[in-house]
Formats: sequence, structure tokens, C-alpha cells
Amino acid sequence: MAYVFGVVLFALGICVSVALHEAGHMLTAKAFGMKVRRYFVGFGPKVFSFRRGETEYGLKWIPLGGFCDIAGMTALDEVTPDEAPRAMWRFKTWKRTVVMAAGSATHFILGFVVLYLMAATMGLPNAVVGKPAISAVADCVRSATTDEEFANPVCRPGDAAPAKTGGIQPGDEIVSVNGTRTETYSDVTALIQKLSGPTRFEVERDGRIVPLTVDVVRVDRPVPDPANPSGPDKIVSVGSIGVTFPNTLKYNAVTAIGGAATFTGDMFVQTWQRLLEFPERIPAVVSSIFGGERDPNTPVSVVGASRIGGEAVEQGLWSLFLLLLASLNFFVGVFNLLPLLPLDGGHIAIVWYERVRDWIRKLRGKAAGGPVDYSKLSAVTVVLVLIGGAVTLLTVTADIVNPIRLR
Repeated sequence: MAYVFGVVLFALGICVSVALHEAGHMLTAKAFGMKVRRYFVGFGPKVFSFRRGETEYGLKWIPLGGFCDIAGMTALDEVTPDEAPRAMWRFKTWKRTVVMAAGSATHFILGFVVLYLMAATMGLPNAVVGKPAISAVADCVRSATTDEEFANPVCRPGDAAPAKTGGIQPGDEIVSVNGTRTETYSDVTALIQKLSGPTRFEVERDGRIVPLTVDVVRVDRPVPDPANPSGPDKIVSVGSIGVTFPNTLKYNAVTAIGGAATFTGDMFVQTWQRLLEFPERIPAVVSSIFGGERDPNTPVSVVGASRIGGEAVEQGLWSLFLLLLASLNFFVGVFNLLPLLPLDGGHIAIVWYERVRDWIRKLRGKAAGGPVDYSKLSAVTVVLVLIGGAVTLLTVTADIVNPIRLR
């Protein structure tokens, strides 16, 4: 039952996101004086509608999107004589840009709000930010040949306690190791594992930099064997100092603003990286449909995201549920700004093409050119729509026959 509740709740969150996307277009268009004919949530047959002023508002049966009908979005759109002076294509370039970008802006705002609420209540996962702040300092460091020994060390007389002896304290943030800056705890771990013996550390403590010397020791640790992923772990020797980094970063209502802002920036970077990797991951999606192992880093559809959201609720992982919802909003917002038709980014690109073209014509003493003829771009638009539809079909199929599951 919790799983079904989670799936429905996540799907509802997506519907709200889409509705707010279209509301962003509508509100900015109205603010600039453009005529908004209709604002509907959903597609298909109409459930109900009502008119307020010049705009019809309504709900349709299929809650998988929505639309905002602005008069004259392009010069090819038919408008009535009374609509013509307020047609969108007649407005200044920056106003049209704001209206078309407002949809993505609402996704970004919604994602930030979700992250802020997480930060102020349950905290944000440090796995994304990777802040190298120390949460605990161990009393000793010793070799372990199994994960159980590693997780539950028993200190023995004479065992080394490098960080504790070197003066590192909980709350310190490691800013450099042997003069190399460390932005994340992954940087710290990667550097320490290669070292041995006295090592120079710099930590930030109470707003000041404190230099320390820590005697890095070599210990045995079990790690997955890349040559045999399904086999037993192999034992390797690594440097260690005995510190623990926090899994979750805690904030109060005020500091959560900065925390959510930093986290948002990191998620934008990750979203862009995922977009660049998108084409090369499609073959893995196809392979998973025909029985191949599903790579958790492959793209997912709304169906797959909702299923993961349901499993997160079922396992009580509300932070994962909210993080997934925020990341989906960031992805949709960034994707929608790509300069491709029929995305909003494609319309923005055409608007600015017209602006630059007319500026160049003015410098050459020529009159401004007319609006871009969208009919000449219809073939490209159809191709992109077909590609997008095919990718959607592939990801939905994969999410049904071989979904990504939480372990």
C-alpha cells in the first residue's frame, strides 16, 4: 500500500510541476499584456472549465501535462482582429524571452523550494555536495579484511589513532592535504589513500585555518574487484587517518537558504553532465529491454521515476523521494531550454535570431526582416518530435520490463 501511495504521490508531484510550468508562461504573459486564451491542466477530454476575464481555465482527464494558449505565439498563428495588437510575436524580444523561459524558471524555483524544505527539516545528503567536514574522529585505525570488520573495528592496545593524535577534531573541515586543495571528501580520501607517514593537513576551524601534521598509516581494506565484479572483494593497502564524514548536512531555517543554493548549483552541474551523456546511454536502455542488466545511470521515464519514488516511500526514504522530485524538476527545466523546436529553448533561439538578424540589417541600412517562417522548420521539428517520442517509448518500455530498483 505504501508503494502505491508513493507512486501516486510522485506522479501527483510531476503533475503539479507541469501545471506550474504552464502557469509560469501564463502569469508572465498576462503581466506583459499579452492575451492568454486558455490555461488547462491535462490533456484529452475536458472535465470542467470556467472563464474568468478573457481566459478559460480548466482540467482535462489525462493528467500528463497541460498547456497555455497565448494568442500569436508565432506570426503564423491565426489571431482575431481584437487579438492582433496583443499577439505575442509583436512584443519586444526580452518580453517574449521572459515568457518562454518562465516555464523552466518555475521548475528551478520548485526544485529549490523542495531542497530548502529538505535542508531545514531532514538535512541534505552530503553524497552530492561532498563537503569535507569531519563528523567523527576514531580512537584507532586498524586493518580489516571484511566489510564487517571495517564497519565495527575493535581498538587494541597499540593501534594507531592518526587523526586524533594529530589534533583533528569533529567539526573541522579539511581544506588541503600536502598543499593540495580538497573541495570534497572524495578529494581527501583519494589523496590520503596514496600516502604514508607524516603528512601536512590544513583544516578550517571556527573560521580560521589551522595547520596540522598527521601520521598517515597503511591498512588493509576490502574493495570490489573490477576484473571480477560478481566475485569476492580483493584486499588492498590504503592510507587512512580514522575520520568519518557526515552522510547528511544539517541546517536551520536561515542557513538552509545557503545550503539549498549550493546544492542547487551542484545539481545543475550534474544535470548538464547527464544531458551530455544522454545519447551514449540509450544503447544500454535498449539492451536492458532485451534482458541485459539495467544500468542505474541510464535515463528513466516518468513511469520509472514514479516507481522509484514509490519504492522510496515504501522503505521510508523520504529524503530520496524529495531529492528525486527536485532533480526531475531541474532536468526538465534545463532540457526545456535546449535550442531545439518544439521546446521553449527553440522558440527563444528563433526570437534572438530575429533580433540579431534585424540588428545586422539595420547596420547595413536595410529594413527589419519579417518573422521567421516556422513552416520552413516543420520538417526539422517533426524529426525531433519523432526522436523524442522514440526515446520516450524506449525508456517507458525499459521501466516496465526491466525497471531500476532500490537495493
